Amino acid sequence: MQLEVGSILEGKVTKITRFGAFVALPEGKTGLVHISEIADTYVNDVRDHVQEGQTVKVKVIGIGDEGKINLSIKKAEEKPRQPQPRPQHVQNQAGAGYSELSFEDKLKLFLQESDSKIASSKLYEGRRVSSRRRKS
Repeated sequence: MQLEVGSILEGKVTKITRFGAFVALPEGKTGLVHISEIADTYVNDVRDHVQEGQTVKVKVIGIGDEGKINLSIKKAEEKPRQPQPRPQHVQNQAGAGYSELSFEDKLKLFLQESDSKIASSKLYEGRRVSSRRRKS
């Protein structure tokens, strides 16, 4: 099953951080639900909305160049809404239509990509440290 932007899937919350929740997806892939994509209301603490081990319905809202998967819980549930004048998120900053995004959407996209990069560098760093310990 190929993941595509717009796909709606079920996954299990594997880790919760201050900036979002990591969700295990089919085929062993993992994506990040940024704190801004947890709920339609203000989210102060991610744990108020999801728990580790919980199965959640998520929508793929972006796939980065390095294969990082951005997810949304609030967009997975289709709710009748008034038409939004703002354009939808693009896959990455180089994508077509990026210049049409509002400042708030550009900032939100930047923060999501930044948090994703920080999380994966910490994940890599943790694996690197633990592999050194095993060799000793």
